[in-house]
Amino acid sequence: MNKPVRVRFAPSPTGPLHIGGVRTALYNYLFARKHGGKMILRIEDTDSQRFVPGAEEYIAESLRWCGIEIDEGVGVGGPHAPYHQSERREIYLKYALQLVEAGWAYYAFDSAEALDTLRKEAEAAGKAFAYNHEVRETLETSLRLPKEEVEARIARGDQWVIRFKMPVGEVVKMDDLIRGHVEVNTSTLDDKVLYKSADQLPTYHLANIVDDHLMEISHVIRGEEWLPSLPLHYLLYRAFGWSDSQPEFAHLPLLLKPTGGGKLSKRDGDKMGFPVFPLFWTSPTGDTARGYREDGYYPEAFINMLALLGWNPGTEQELFSMQELIDGFSLERVSKSGARFQPDKAKWFNAQYLHHKSDAELAAVYQPILREHGIEVSDEVAGKAAGIMKERAQLITDLWDLTSFFFVAPTAYEEKQAKKYWKGDNPRILKEVREVLASIEDFSLENTEKIVHGWIEEKGYGMGQVMNTLRLALVGAGKGPGMYDVTAFIGKEECLQRIDNLFANLQPAE
Repeated sequence: MNKPVRVRFAPSPTGPLHIGGVRTALYNYLFARKHGGKMILRIEDTDSQRFVPGAEEYIAESLRWCGIEIDEGVGVGGPHAPYHQSERREIYLKYALQLVEAGWAYYAFDSAEALDTLRKEAEAAGKAFAYNHEVRETLETSLRLPKEEVEARIARGDQWVIRFKMPVGEVVKMDDLIRGHVEVNTSTLDDKVLYKSADQLPTYHLANIVDDHLMEISHVIRGEEWLPSLPLHYLLYRAFGWSDSQPEFAHLPLLLKPTGGGKLSKRDGDKMGFPVFPLFWTSPTGDTARGYREDGYYPEAFINMLALLGWNPGTEQELFSMQELIDGFSLERVSKSGARFQPDKAKWFNAQYLHHKSDAELAAVYQPILREHGIEVSDEVAGKAAGIMKERAQLITDLWDLTSFFFVAPTAYEEKQAKKYWKGDNPRILKEVREVLASIEDFSLENTEKIVHGWIEEKGYGMGQVMNTLRLALVGAGKGPGMYDVTAFIGKEECLQRIDNLFANLQPAE
């Protein structure tokens, strides 16, 4: 690559960051790291009406949780500050006026009411209203009004916008690193608003072009929804005389619903029981949305899953560390078509990471859950419990349901298990098992198993009969690991107490 790689992630603080936005940030990050470049975070907060308090902080925390490191920009600083577009408004006006002077843009004074009337008239005639070359010289614009009247209107404070003057009948030839070569005739495009006097702020189109140029962005990697804006952006670079230094573009495929039709939304997640945001979100009005972190996902599993939604490594490998993703990533292997989100596959990824965690690593995520349930134990104990059951877990949040019996004695007994085993000779045999357990000095897993198994064989009892009745007493249900994992974990006194509790709390079936 001829110039230093500089990419940017430029979200708007209008709500929680969708996982599609996280994927965009991730691909930018992977591309920058692969090529020894810089990752810039810019906040595009020019839409004051849609600004949501707390959204910017949510974006920053989401990126931190995901391990996406910012080299320059909001929260970090850098040579191109400020990185909030709302703090750069004077910059944009200068460039908007430059376009007017050069004949690439014009003032429009049409009121919202007048434009609404034109739209309704067009609809009544069965047409769609477009503010373009066919109408711009018939409306309240500087293309029609005398220069003196334009200046007088501006001087007395009339509201205006600056619109781009789209060329007529020109074919714009563009190249996209994912889509390939694209051509669009300008006669099919309208004259987009670039700047509004009402709030003295630019629109996305002007602000992102100016900022990308001034911040020396080399590659713009963004969502497919911006592809229709590419002709305008190409023309803006030309209008400013920046074509030689304009960035290369790559438009990423959509994340699709699990059913495959349409863009993945929060409604899909609510309906099918999975989050579409990285972190839990509470809006200023109290609305909430689930997050992958709080649902029990590891960030590295979440990132691994996201990376493969739209990018194909070209191998059968599915599990990647961040460094492996960086080493293997290329825009050439990003798909043009939408990537269908699979909730079960997301859980599968997390399970792979969870199953490979050490007891110490598991303790770090399990201790907060234990404390929520009033359990105070050492990291060693917490990690050991999670380690015994980790192969049966998919999410971190599964661990409590899978291991709670290690810490809390059963107070109720699974009906199906009780009907099957708490009858006949089993209560008498369990009393005998209690005596055997009480006599064991070395209560280690291996020694207890050796003694109890020897006793069962000597007595001629059925192994399943004895162990399932003991499981009912110690666990309260037909679940859990091997019984000697349980006996060794909870210890002799707790084993004996739980057997006594079963006799005290549950009458044997007839």
